[in-house]
Amino acid sequence: MPAIESKLKIDEAFRIRQEHWTAEIARLGAEETQLREGGGAKAQARQREQGKMSARERIAALCDPDAPFLELGLWAAHGMYAEWGGAPAAGVVTGVGSIHGRDVMVVADDATVKAGAKFPLGIKKVLRAQEIALENRLPVVYLVDSAGVFLPMQDEIFPDREHYGRIFYNNARLSAAGVFQMAAIVGSCVAGGAYLPIMSDETHIVSGTGSIFLAGSHLVAAAIGERIDNEALGGAVVQS
Repeated sequence: MPAIESKLKIDEAFRIRQEHWTAEIARLGAEETQLREGGGAKAQARQREQGKMSARERIAALCDPDAPFLELGLWAAHGMYAEWGGAPAAGVVTGVGSIHGRDVMVVADDATVKAGAKFPLGIKKVLRAQEIALENRLPVVYLVDSAGVFLPMQDEIFPDREHYGRIFYNNARLSAAGVFQMAAIVGSCVAGGAYLPIMSDETHIVSGTGSIFLAGSHLVAAAIGERIDNEALGGAVVQS
């Protein structure tokens, strides 16, 4: 009978472990669903009220129908920046998709997370995407909708070699290597965020929605007292 008792113990241990695995998979699935919501349902609704898609909706519209999209770094910055309300997926969606049958790297700002402002880990995520694109000669499409640097943490975003400035260095390296980069400005493109699309090989801007400037109209008014709207300051007509 000891052999039967031993087998029963093994079966029970396996059952308990299987239940644990099932629970963990369910937990990870729930976390993944939450992360894909970015800044949450209310932020997504505000985005649509402005006539804009979410970052992942833009990617789905851009890439070939029914083609797989290999998202990279979904859990980046998970559990971090709690004092600022968190930054799901580090505020940017990156991954490899297919456009007309060609594998491409897609980098899309998630404007539902702090208006697409760049957190330190968001910078690292973009750098990693650029490095993968360079190593594998993947064309890059940037979907830009960013308020620029997340100012409360700017001391962790610009000073070092592998910080924000490295993105623009990588822009130059990719172009020099003949790896095509295209940017679509589908929202705000402010301060540090303005350099990336301008250093791309080709840039498109959505009329009435996209804008490029180092400082928006409110900061212009505060700094020099001039009243100007964002379209006149850096909208599609001005930039084109």
